[in-house]
Amino acid sequence: MSEIAPVTPAEDAWRQTHLGRLLGHAMRRFDARVLQFMARDVEVPLALSNLAARDKVGAAHIHITRHLSLAGDRLTDLADRAGMSKQAMADLVTQCEAWGLVTRTIDPHDARAKRVRFTDAGLVWLRAFHDAVSQAEAEFREAVGEDVATVVALGLEAYAEGY
Repeated sequence: MSEIAPVTPAEDAWRQTHLGRLLGHAMRRFDARVLQFMARDVEVPLALSNLAARDKVGAAHIHITRHLSLAGDRLTDLADRAGMSKQAMADLVTQCEAWGLVTRTIDPHDARAKRVRFTDAGLVWLRAFHDAVSQAEAEFREAVGEDVATVVALGLEAYAEGY
């Protein structure tokens, strides 16, 4: 006996096509492309590009790349900026530390606290991230056209302002 797939009534279709869902899909696609570009970047240390190529680097690791300042940050500040719990960020930092992307140093303003900083390899990773984001943005502009890409960027900036 074969099962018949349920039919989605028209009034329920909105759950698949609302703006939040589309933004989520777009972000996952964008991040996946960025990681694909980074996996092929010859400047990225081989161990890190291998991790990216084998899908061992994910969206959570991108949080550190997006949110860690060049001067370094306390773990709590980094977690707040990334919208993650302190414990989740600590686990992520430990993993990135093992990969050689970041290091923890004593905070010069408070010897009890640690600051997370990019290592030299982490700065190479950050440059590769910049290049990969630029490539993914160029692909987006090519896919939707320059005018639509500009309107989308302006709309998202306005919508996210202050968040």
